[in-house]
Amino acid sequence: TLQWETLGRQFVEYEQTAPFLIPEEQQRRLLDFLPLFLKAWEQSAGVIVFPNIQLLASEVSKLLTKEIKRNLNGKPAEEARLALEQLLQQKGEAEDGRLLLKTVYLLSQTDLRTMWNIIGSGLPAALLQCLYLFFTFPLKKTSDDGQTSEDDSQTQEMFVQIMLNMYREEQGVEELLAADKLQSLIIATASLWDQCSHSWKVPTGRVLRTISKAQTKNSIVYLQAVDCIKIAVQNLFKLADTLPASDVCEAASIVLCFVKDSYPISSALLTEFENNDGYQLLLKILLRCEGLQQNEEDPYLDEILDMLTCLTTCGKTELKVSGNIVHPQLPHFDFERTRSSGMTVKNLQAFQVLQSIFQKSNDHHLCGRILAAIGTIWAWDTVNFFLLEWTLQPINQFTDIINFKPHPVQVQFFRLMESIVLDLSYVPHEILKKVQYLIKENIVPFCTLTALRCLLSMTKKDLLFSDIFRDSGLLGLLLAHLRKQAKILRKSGTTLSFTVNGTEKELNAVMLKMVAALTAGSVRNTVVLKDYGMVPYIKIFLDDECYRSATLSILEQLSVINYEEYMSIIIGALCSSTQGELHLKLDLLKSLLRILESPKSHSAFRTCSGFNGLLSLLSDMEGALQDPPSGLWTAVGQNCILELVFYTLQGITAALHLDPVNSNFFQRNGLFEKMAEDLGSLGCFWTQGEWQIPLRLEKTRTFAEFLDAAFCSSEPFPMWLKNCIWILNFLDRMVKGTLHLESYFKERKPEMEEASRDYQEGPQTQEENPLAFKRPGNKLPASAYRLWGNPEEKWETGDCAIVHPGAVCVMVRLLPKLYKEGHSQLSQEIQCALVDHIQSLVKSEKSRQVMCGSGLLSTIITTCQDAFRNESHPLHLPLTRVFEKLASQAIEPDVLR
Repeated sequence: TLQWETLGRQFVEYEQTAPFLIPEEQQRRLLDFLPLFLKAWEQSAGVIVFPNIQLLASEVSKLLTKEIKRNLNGKPAEEARLALEQLLQQKGEAEDGRLLLKTVYLLSQTDLRTMWNIIGSGLPAALLQCLYLFFTFPLKKTSDDGQTSEDDSQTQEMFVQIMLNMYREEQGVEELLAADKLQSLIIATASLWDQCSHSWKVPTGRVLRTISKAQTKNSIVYLQAVDCIKIAVQNLFKLADTLPASDVCEAASIVLCFVKDSYPISSALLTEFENNDGYQLLLKILLRCEGLQQNEEDPYLDEILDMLTCLTTCGKTELKVSGNIVHPQLPHFDFERTRSSGMTVKNLQAFQVLQSIFQKSNDHHLCGRILAAIGTIWAWDTVNFFLLEWTLQPINQFTDIINFKPHPVQVQFFRLMESIVLDLSYVPHEILKKVQYLIKENIVPFCTLTALRCLLSMTKKDLLFSDIFRDSGLLGLLLAHLRKQAKILRKSGTTLSFTVNGTEKELNAVMLKMVAALTAGSVRNTVVLKDYGMVPYIKIFLDDECYRSATLSILEQLSVINYEEYMSIIIGALCSSTQGELHLKLDLLKSLLRILESPKSHSAFRTCSGFNGLLSLLSDMEGALQDPPSGLWTAVGQNCILELVFYTLQGITAALHLDPVNSNFFQRNGLFEKMAEDLGSLGCFWTQGEWQIPLRLEKTRTFAEFLDAAFCSSEPFPMWLKNCIWILNFLDRMVKGTLHLESYFKERKPEMEEASRDYQEGPQTQEENPLAFKRPGNKLPASAYRLWGNPEEKWETGDCAIVHPGAVCVMVRLLPKLYKEGHSQLSQEIQCALVDHIQSLVKSEKSRQVMCGSGLLSTIITTCQDAFRNESHPLHLPLTRVFEKLASQAIEPDVLR
């Protein structure tokens, strides 16, 4: 503060004595003061505390202006240019010029009033004259000492920054009009771009763009009076034939800035630009830019396209167009409500340049930028889509040529088309007809694929499209194509992957998805599919995992009109699937479960041998859970087998749910006994020999505690026992009638960092639960399929209603098989825990009534004879209690025998 106060007094003294000094002495005192001022500024971290800063700014700016004029006066252009170079250099006799420049640079960054003092000194016109010389007359290196080399970057940056600060103000631009250098500099950029100083190209562009943004009515009148835009456009036409495209873009962008930025004030420069073939110039320049983006970005090309996009809204009058809205339309579409007073298209000439570029160019960057520009115009005002489509028809016309565009452009185009429906809620019937024709012709499969994806997205938006695409013939077109592909698939069998390339296969998959979307919720379309005789062909696609999801969706829609046909197809596919087709079985079972949610499907499931079909899946898995695995099961993760067991039992439970006829059928035909036999042969249950000699148990745990210990603690458990406990848990949920509502297995997004990790058996902690599984032969991570169990959940052991008593019999039949050599103690403990759990299930009189007629008593006697005969057997007492509780309700004849 003391330093600034001292400087303030010194400057006051200068003010008081200046009028009595000769100019040379006055100038010397000011120049002697400036180093002290700059030093104070540097030491105060750029904070200026100087009361007479406006006067200082005025004095320094006037002196710098005077020095510039002195160096320019009477000299030829090149000599003047060199003199200015020396004036602003740091060393030599011109050191004072550098000092003045730096001071003005600092003062120009303080406040607006100080800036006005700088502008009023005449410096704006003087610096622009300097810039004109620096730009148009490049210095050539003539010696090794560098005295005539290009300007150093620091001096150049200060020089340019002063100009930017001044020309941001309208007052600064007005000061330029007294001289003629503004129009000269603009015209120079349009005519001498290839001959100018390379190091001054970018700075000149920055300065002129700043001036453009601060144009005034007077500056526009000035530029119009000297035909500035007309001459610039004429010169650019010449450059467009000789210069590289990127250079022409850079020069043209400067001229176009003045045209665009002036429009809110006056349309004069735009009119001059249009009257002198300005749009033809832009079209010529932009078409020369094909391939320009393959090496590096060109901001000036993007700038021209952005300005051209803005020019589409520059017009004197609103466009008056009327078009016919073709119906049907989406329910919430209302054209009258789309009208607004926003940025609407008024300049079709400017838009025609964008449209012509897309039609004539195959450059993916150029075409992509045009589509992005159209999207921007639509976003400005939704009515712009209709204004353009009812006049120039860009999207309609682009559809005719999109086949010939690069793939990225095709993708972008159909996304833009998709937005017409998704964002504007409008159905463009005429355009959709052309897209359908494009799909029918299928000239470029990738384009057809992209178009279909677009229509698929639209179809999912509203059921209206199911009717539109049926009535237009698209549904029939797709069905005909799929029939042809199904025949090829049936002929080639397993060799299809070698006969159909990637794009064609994906095209088939999207067609199936499209048919699935068109039949979803549309009984009429499903009937059309059936009447076309497509059902036998559609089911052929089940074998390929790429097609399966969509195929199942179509078949599930078929079930709405014919449950029997659906069940026949699914059960038949399950029964005919091979041992290794686990993915197919799982997908079929999940589809089946979705349909079994409807009670109307249960009868069809039974009559189509659904129960036997699902039980045959269990039979086919004999030895699958053997530890260690053998044969074909070696390559299959046990988690996947457990998943298949789960969904199979889930399907059976769903078919039995609240269906007395199916329940009676399953019981009467001994299918619970068959289930027990099939589950017992999976490989995790003991199948050799009789019950083992009983041991004295060191500890006893409940069934619920076993579940917790097996999956929710760090206690090591053998894999065979874990598998047994899971199956018993499935059966327990089946007993209670809730298994079909459970979701132990849940698909997860793959964690790619685990992709190479194989499933490994080992101790599990609570943090590692739920168990991580993976599908066999799949390079996805172990956690892609995960068995979900909640460590916080308390397993049910209390009294509850028994819904399927036959499942209790299955648990009893598996009881003697809960054994493994080398694990006698653990085996006997889990046996006791299961018996106690069964005892808890029949605790209430209601549950015992349900069990009457289930055959549980005879099952206990025939299955557990050793335990009954040997009173010292650990299971003797709990089994006897179960027996007595059931016998108190009713004694069945076979039990008496």
